[in-house]
Amino acid sequence: MKTTLDLHDGLVAEAKALAARQRSTLTRLVEEGLRLRLQAAVPPVASEAVKLPVFKGRGGLKSGIDPTSNKSMFAAAGDE
Repeated sequence: MKTTLDLHDGLVAEAKALAARQRSTLTRLVEEGLRLRLQAAVPPVASEAVKLPVFKGRGGLKSGIDPTSNKSMFAAAGDE
C-alpha cells in the first residue's frame, strides 16, 4: 500500500543513510520500525500473565485486630 507521511527532513536523511549502510530500503526500515513498535504495544496474553509476589512471612496480625473491619485496621495503623 502506498501512503504519504510528513517526516522531519533530518530524520529521513538519517533513516536513508542507515538503510543504505544496511543495504536495505527506506520502506523496509520504516516497516521494521513499525513492527517493533506495534509488538511492544501488545499486552501480554493470559499465559504470559505477570506473577505477583506473595508474602510468606510469619506472625500474622496483632491480637485484637479484626481483618474484616476497616475501623479496626485503621485504629491499628493509627489512622483513625
